[in-house]
Amino acid sequence: MVQTPHILICDDDPIVHESLRLYLDNEHYTHSDAYDGNESLKLAKEDKPDLILLDVMMPQMNGLDVCRELRKTMSTPIIILTAKGEEIDRVLGLELGADDYIVKPFSPREVVARIKAVLRRTESSQEQPSNNHILRFDSLEINIENYSVKIDSRVIPFTPKEVEILHLLASHPGTVMSRDQILRSVWGNSFDGDLRTIDTHIKRIRQKITYDGSRWNISTVYGVGYKFEVS
Repeated sequence: MVQTPHILICDDDPIVHESLRLYLDNEHYTHSDAYDGNESLKLAKEDKPDLILLDVMMPQMNGLDVCRELRKTMSTPIIILTAKGEEIDRVLGLELGADDYIVKPFSPREVVARIKAVLRRTESSQEQPSNNHILRFDSLEINIENYSVKIDSRVIPFTPKEVEILHLLASHPGTVMSRDQILRSVWGNSFDGDLRTIDTHIKRIRQKITYDGSRWNISTVYGVGYKFEVS
């Protein structure tokens, strides 16, 4: 029997919970509810949901701080819920490792559609051939199966999206990939994101993997995009 996905709803508005529950029940998804940041962290670790809906504005701890804490130990898909016009929250949420965002007010039907899309992408990435899971370049190891990056056997802290971007580029060394290609490959075709978040992710990845004497680099091809190079 196939296990149905479990969704953790994190929002301080009971009306949001009530409207989403009806649609999740119709899809036969199980769900649990958190109404503040601390409760969100607690249930995320206890329930181990398949996906987390995470509102930005919550008491005790805001959603961005919750996302930051979760990404230290968990790669569970996260969809950020943000108020209309809060672009900085949306972009920062993606940079912290969220998989998608939805602007309020939203249709519960749209939320369920986004949940399905993110879960499909997650399942697809997990079903890639095992020989593609681990990439090695001298002392650099990129493992997409357990979302880890190592240099000289030392684990380097990476967000899940940083690992996916690095793995994507490193899977095609020497090939230039545009920002749009990276965005669509990592976040999906249905994602209407800001291309600037790719630049921020690349900057952080470079800082984490580049040092004097390293034989690899992510170079910028101006007006086109980025490529992973090995000397």
